[in-house]
Amino acid sequence: MDAMQMALPIVGIVAAAAVTFYAVSFAEIREKSFEDLEDKDFESGGFKPSFSSRQRRARRKADKEGRK
Repeated sequence: MDAMQMALPIVGIVAAAAVTFYAVSFAEIREKSFEDLEDKDFESGGFKPSFSSRQRRARRKADKEGRK
């Protein structure tokens, strides 16, 4: 058996293991960051979600009507 024939599957297995490790690590980091985000106190100046497009349109319309 040629050395290349043995090395190629081993390199493939190592590469798949590395990709899996990084994918799982990033998934855990993302999950932890969402948990931290949920734990923040929104009322004390923490994270404030942005308005939806409907809310922005309604606010602009109310501002325009208030100016008239």
